[in-house]
Amino acid sequence: MKLSKHLRPLLFIAAASLAAPAALAQQASPGYFMPPSQKPAPVQSAPAPQPTPAAQQAPAQPQMPPPPQLPALPKGAPPPAAVIGVLSVPEVLQKSTAAQGVQAVIEQRQAVLGHDAELARTKIQAEQSAIMAERPKLTDAQLEAKVQALRDEIAAMQTKFAERNQAIQNSSQQALAKIESVLIAVIRQEAQARGMNLVLHREDVALNVTGFDITDAVVAQLNKLLPSVTVPPSVVTPGMVVNPPDDGQDQGDGE
Repeated sequence: MKLSKHLRPLLFIAAASLAAPAALAQQASPGYFMPPSQKPAPVQSAPAPQPTPAAQQAPAQPQMPPPPQLPALPKGAPPPAAVIGVLSVPEVLQKSTAAQGVQAVIEQRQAVLGHDAELARTKIQAEQSAIMAERPKLTDAQLEAKVQALRDEIAAMQTKFAERNQAIQNSSQQALAKIESVLIAVIRQEAQARGMNLVLHREDVALNVTGFDITDAVVAQLNKLLPSVTVPPSVVTPGMVVNPPDDGQDQGDGE
């Protein structure tokens, strides 16, 4: 039984502001194979390109049939003349006092989660070191039992921290949903007050003048109507769905 094979579990803490899982094993540096020197082979001229057989050519794309000739519809009322406004939602949320308060609460909860995660990592590493120190005194069966127990503990911790992190994210989404609901009403209110019937995202507009921009007015009205919002408690509930991490990191053991 190889000790390194059994003592390579990873403790993945799924906290949004945390680092990646702690690797409990060293990775071997890649080696390179250099073939023995031989006489250079005579240089051969490249064969002339052969024409591709018709059977191997890519199949032709089907031709789209011509559009049908439809009868004209009765004349309808033309749309109203566009009265345009622009708005930067990211800037509104950045300046919203309610959104700032939500961010502060979420960051505080994530900091507590990060602290607990670091303590968990330290505990796992200490237990691993203890198993390695006891290895000479253990039979293979005893070693396997201790390693399996450590694996089970790591799996339980992974689930625990993933659920706690998901609970924090759920609380954040619920609080931001309240802000978004009021924000939509404020945008409609400001647009109607100015006779605007088309409001575009400022980030999608190549050029506009200041008179079109209602961002500051929306910020002022949003902060007036909703200066703060309560972030619900981040509670882990039975059967809570945990979203997979989107960082694209490979959680394999690399063997």
